[in-house]
Amino acid sequence: MRDEILLEPGKRDKSKSRRLPTRAPKVHVEKKNVMKAAAIDRFGPPSVLTIHDLPIPEPGPNEVLIALSASGVGIWDADIRKGWWPEGKPKFPLVLGTDGAGVIAKRGARVRRFSEGDRVWAYEFINSKGGFYAEFVAVNSEHVGVVPKRFNLLQAGAVTVTGLTALQGIDVHLRVKAADTVLVLGASGAVGSLAVQFAKRHGARVIGTGRGKKASEFVRKLGVDKVIDPTSKEAVKQLCEFAPNGIDAVLALAGGDALQKLLSLGRHGGRVAYPNGIEPEPKSSRKVKLLPYDAKAGPKEFEQLKHAVEETKLKVPIAAVVRLEEAAKSHARLEKGHILGRIVLQIPADKKSGRYPSNTK
Repeated sequence: MRDEILLEPGKRDKSKSRRLPTRAPKVHVEKKNVMKAAAIDRFGPPSVLTIHDLPIPEPGPNEVLIALSASGVGIWDADIRKGWWPEGKPKFPLVLGTDGAGVIAKRGARVRRFSEGDRVWAYEFINSKGGFYAEFVAVNSEHVGVVPKRFNLLQAGAVTVTGLTALQGIDVHLRVKAADTVLVLGASGAVGSLAVQFAKRHGARVIGTGRGKKASEFVRKLGVDKVIDPTSKEAVKQLCEFAPNGIDAVLALAGGDALQKLLSLGRHGGRVAYPNGIEPEPKSSRKVKLLPYDAKAGPKEFEQLKHAVEETKLKVPIAAVVRLEEAAKSHARLEKGHILGRIVLQIPADKKSGRYPSNTK
């Protein structure tokens, strides 16, 4: 596992090559029928996540096949690994992963928006053809977008679903504007570290929470106006001093007592948005409006994210880069918590399959 924080997409090590063009060389998969994938054969601890040789999925008429270079690792992946499933029972082996980035290897007969070789990012939750912890994934083309030019594929894979979640929380549900004072609870995490940047893009005064010295310093470097440790006895006092007129908008990415304590400082008519799945959920209040939501992925949403990334000059916090073969280690790291940014699986090119060898540069 390689630990690092990649904050500036435009800055690269001298050992790395120039930025990729929008389209990479054509990806050939015809001679390869099997791919490597990190999958589970049963629910259980991180150790059940192992490497499998599985058939490359065939894209349907409205789908594209993506040769992946990176896949984000999320706590929702760990929940599935432990036994959560929307209904019924899954079919094993089950390939985990909801989002990632790579290049189009093949497209279905009805797909017109993409061409083979396009650099793309994608998000699909509970994909019947398998998840993103693999060399290839087949997804509905409506859930795919073109990667911003400023990103390499490792960075794009780190912020696909987390970027959609952060941007929609700030722009769509909270409707943050320049005059607002915004509180992002969980600002050091995979979604929060992006949300504070999207909020600053509107000119808002942004407060971010970080538990402990390391997380607080991490959040400060993202450009927030004020950092507060929600576990501190001084948290409420510090918040009152910084925002004596109250909080206009809250993006709650962490629940519990700390959230409820800080929500008491919201203005009457204030907004509190939170992704479904936050536990425990914020308690209802007459003072503020609660706005639970799920991230949406479609052509419009990906275009909005692409525009916001460019406009914000988004910094990409990567907590660790892990090889696909060591996916179980990424889940063991998730179990420890206190992750700054997001863990990413790096999926190396296979020279025998003819995949583009520089697609993570």
